Amino acid sequence: MKIFLGSDHQGFHLKEAVEAWLKKEGYDIEDVGDKILDPNDDYPQFAQKAAHKLLGSGEKDARAILICGGGQGMAIAANRFKGIRAAVVWDEYEAKMTRLDNDSNVLSLPARILDGDINNVKNIVTTWLNTQFSAATRHIRRNQELDDI
Repeated sequence: MKIFLGSDHQGFHLKEAVEAWLKKEGYDIEDVGDKILDPNDDYPQFAQKAAHKLLGSGEKDARAILICGGGQGMAIAANRFKGIRAAVVWDEYEAKMTRLDNDSNVLSLPARILDGDINNVKNIVTTWLNTQFSAATRHIRRNQELDDI
């Protein structure tokens, strides 16, 4: 599975830890930035890079993980792109539900809440990566409605 990974300065250290762990687990990771800790960077540019990469990858199972201070900014920016379903997730239950019901393809993590608890982050990411979309008719219809907006 191809995973595009991005963060701003507030999520930089957590992104680096997640990237190292996912590579060790055998995932194909592409870091879309920021590549250095820059306190003046802006999250929308990394969300945009990840969205473009994800949408242009042509890989059915490709996903993106974005990390910023609260997770909300990255999700808001990523959701501006048709076909992106970014969800802010802070626990395993939400990770599971956003995959089952919403077929989320972008995981947005709040560093202010999760930084320093790498085991929790690993559990969230693992749950999100391993949960399949339910493909229930109502969820397919709702996702199509989102894409039609």
